[in-house]
Amino acid sequence: MVGGAVRDALLGLPVQDHDWVVVGATPEAMAAQGYLPVGRDFPVFLHPETREEYALARTERNSARGYRGFEIHAAPDVTLEQDLARRDLTINSIAAPARPARAGSGFDPDLEALIDPHGGQADIRSRVLRHVTDAFREDPVRILRLARFAARFADFTVAAETQALMREMVADGEADALVAERVWQELARGLMEGAPSRMFEVLRACGALKKLLPEVDRLWGVPQRAEYHPEVDTGVHLMMVLDMAARLQAPLAVRFACLGHDLGKGTTPADMLPRHIGHEERSARLLKGVCARLRVPTDCRELGEVVAREHGNIHRSAEFGAAALVRLLERCDAFRKPQRFAEVLLACECDARGRLGLEESAYPQRERLARVLRAAQSVATEPVAQAAQAAGLPGPKIGEMIHGARVKAVQQALDAGTA
Repeated sequence: MVGGAVRDALLGLPVQDHDWVVVGATPEAMAAQGYLPVGRDFPVFLHPETREEYALARTERNSARGYRGFEIHAAPDVTLEQDLARRDLTINSIAAPARPARAGSGFDPDLEALIDPHGGQADIRSRVLRHVTDAFREDPVRILRLARFAARFADFTVAAETQALMREMVADGEADALVAERVWQELARGLMEGAPSRMFEVLRACGALKKLLPEVDRLWGVPQRAEYHPEVDTGVHLMMVLDMAARLQAPLAVRFACLGHDLGKGTTPADMLPRHIGHEERSARLLKGVCARLRVPTDCRELGEVVAREHGNIHRSAEFGAAALVRLLERCDAFRKPQRFAEVLLACECDARGRLGLEESAYPQRERLARVLRAAQSVATEPVAQAAQAAGLPGPKIGEMIHGARVKAVQQALDAGTA
């Protein structure tokens, strides 16, 4: 048993997945025992019953810049120690024989018989993320993986020599060779960890953030509006927002929307600082470019664009009358996609509470706008449309009548104090 299962057991964490290395075997021998090949590039097999992954011991060598230039050597003569040496971090390069699990079926790693040639146990005790060998530089994805582990294990620091190596890799252009799919995959996983801000801190420290997400990198040093604690700049604020999203257990689309909602502040003209007039539209435009470049999934892209464009209006919505509130709902497409609108409101709450001294504050706009939506949804649109059609009114007029009926319903709710 290798990798994360052993690491998490040593950390006292639940072991979610078991990874196995098989030494001294061939693909043919694995297939003969019923194991199912699944790896196109690597010799990986699924156990015929448990469906856990079993990989033949292998070595790797990068023959070209970037992730796609790897030459894999898997053969019966590859040792366990050679396989462990190709891994990214010392905490992931520990192996253990397996023993029957104490509770239920399956196996646990035998922590009394660890194979740890690279000091992974010591680094776990010292809470250090350290690369195994200089082969780390052959795979730039490992910069992203390390940053993601920093977000998962927030009390771990990055070894000085590993920080230096990552800076060298970025300076040598290795980060430029990363493919969009891998960047998004690691970014998404890091956003879902307990302290997403740590991922961006690590990427920024080695210069990778400037290469991969320059729109985010340039937020540091940009002042906030005076009422939003100007001593905390926009980059620091963004990190607080992301960690608030993790604290509120927000789904991925919400966390991505939080990442992109203030991008426009990095391009605010000097004469508009620190007010950031018009940053919402600039944020939406910049976020669209990020989504295209990283091939971000549709749900994340669409939610992010709504939050970037409308978060200022949602924050100020307590000042709006019924007509303005209904127009806000319409721009957010809340009537067709109420669940997405709920996620928009959650992202805005993360933004509002991601500020010094406001972490424990209430965000009444979220519940109030949910009530406003319910009031507007109470309008039965079909009878309105039928009455308009019977009167021979054109399509746009039908929309105007429905809009008017919703404004009236919202106004009644406001007057009654139920919205």
